[in-house]
Amino acid sequence: MYVLPALPYSEDALAPFVSADTLRTHHGKHHKTYVEKTNDLAAKAELAGRSLEDLVREAHRKGDKGLFNNAAQAWNHAFFWRSMRPPGGAGPDEQLTRAISESFDDLEALKAAFLEEGVGHFASGWVWIVMASGGLKVVSTHDADDTLVRDGLFPLLVCDLWEHAYYLDYKNDRKAFLERWFDNLANWDFAAAQLAASAGQGEGFRYPAGEADKPEAARRSA
Repeated sequence: MYVLPALPYSEDALAPFVSADTLRTHHGKHHKTYVEKTNDLAAKAELAGRSLEDLVREAHRKGDKGLFNNAAQAWNHAFFWRSMRPPGGAGPDEQLTRAISESFDDLEALKAAFLEEGVGHFASGWVWIVMASGGLKVVSTHDADDTLVRDGLFPLLVCDLWEHAYYLDYKNDRKAFLERWFDNLANWDFAAAQLAASAGQGEGFRYPAGEADKPEAARRSA
């Protein structure tokens, strides 16, 4: 059974850039629904029990759009929560800064590419910072599509472009959301760990199993 993973921070930890209301709705309703539908559809397809990563890839291979859409959205959202941290965190470390400089000159150039890709993306989807064969790249995917089924792409960070990710806080101003997300919430420590994993130094992100729907801060105080 796939679980709704706990947020790695409290629901109000990302304010004022993402409100508690948005996070509560996004995690507790949208993500939860994707997980519930994944469990139902995986059981019907006799694929339950696999890792979520394997399930996403198998659903894509079989052309099972219903299962793929829900399983991939469950995975994407879990990766998205980890791609953020409360305001005031550290910027890119030395290794990540070097990778950014080699591909984009500097962080501001990466930000410009990120905004261009995210703002210009039509309709729903995701904007990713990935490691590819030629270095760091910014790419977007439509709807539930993700990097698990894209050969040669290893995700470092992702931001949600579906309107439910920002409409309560920013209305239809996706650019403002992406700017403030990049400047204040991007989890560069997580991106650095993913970059190291892309080079075989440690394991990259895997969909979590275990205690569900309980923020990390609450688990520490329990």
